[in-house]
Amino acid sequence: MNKWPDEQKNQLSSERDVDLLPFNTMGISVPARRFVAVDHVGLLPRLHQKGFLDSGCLVLGEGSNILFVGPVQQLVLHNQIRFLQVVEQNEKQVLVRAGAGNRWHELVQHAVSNGWGGIENLALIPGTVGAAPIQNIGAYGVELKDRFHSLEAFDLEEGVFRTFLAEECGFSYRDSVFKQLEMRRYLVVSVVLRLTLPGHHRVEYSYRVLSDWLEEQRIENPTPEQVCRAVVEIRRSKLPDPASVGNAGSFFKNPVIDQARLKQLKTEFGDVPFYPVDEERVKVPAGWLIEKAGWKGYRKGAVGIYPKQALVIVNYGGATGRQVYQLSEEVREKVLSMFGIDLDREVTIVGSLHD
Repeated sequence: MNKWPDEQKNQLSSERDVDLLPFNTMGISVPARRFVAVDHVGLLPRLHQKGFLDSGCLVLGEGSNILFVGPVQQLVLHNQIRFLQVVEQNEKQVLVRAGAGNRWHELVQHAVSNGWGGIENLALIPGTVGAAPIQNIGAYGVELKDRFHSLEAFDLEEGVFRTFLAEECGFSYRDSVFKQLEMRRYLVVSVVLRLTLPGHHRVEYSYRVLSDWLEEQRIENPTPEQVCRAVVEIRRSKLPDPASVGNAGSFFKNPVIDQARLKQLKTEFGDVPFYPVDEERVKVPAGWLIEKAGWKGYRKGAVGIYPKQALVIVNYGGATGRQVYQLSEEVREKVLSMFGIDLDREVTIVGSLHD
């Protein structure tokens, strides 16, 4: 480990030219010019005071929603702040605070094992707790915002901590204020969730594939634990394990279209699936569009579209970020020409495509 000159006396451990391959689920190898593991909250003010954050930085958790397309020139802060505590509890609910560096699925497992309900539908989503509100993760009829209470974040520019309540986070579909350029100055330290206790659960299982699975198992009134198990099995049957095949999960967002556009699609493609968003709009599965466009199972060298789920772009080993990006562009162009729908990427692109 190569330490910066003044770190010996200040105990600020950092490294230079670190390969980020182990820190992103897409399995892309790129160097980070400067890298710091943030394993406790007290390190953040010291980094600010010493000027380490003056030139900007990239906050990284498990890298499950990121695509590196080139070397990372800015300082990388790897969020490893891990803890779990009950903040408040009554007969109906419990407020749970988790460190941003905790693995999300491990938090779900802990909640289910303690009889806490609310996040079981979000089981097996890769990534950390800190990334969950930034992305407003969601699955099988539940979004994080539905269970969110607040978060604490560190302002990397001002060097102070700030608490954000739900209404300040600007949650929308796979989005929040923290994805806006001016809000990327915040490093999430911890997240507080509002979960239910036995006897007060509001179990959500109306999502078709989930309700079908439960019906096949002859489960009529599922518990959070049963829903969690169902979600895990469904996801494992459709999605590749990043430990075996590099991927960032859902690469594209499910597009939201108006009723007029849906009517046109039904005329051309009568089997188009959709889910109501409100009275005027519906959500169409991006995976269905990509599969209908003929991409499911496609492979070119080290990159391809996962054979079991067209929404997932995979790295079979040794692919570059630019190769993955190029494939995503080809997919978008084909879907746009065929359906008139422009797919938005769910992953964040980091690095320059023009170097």
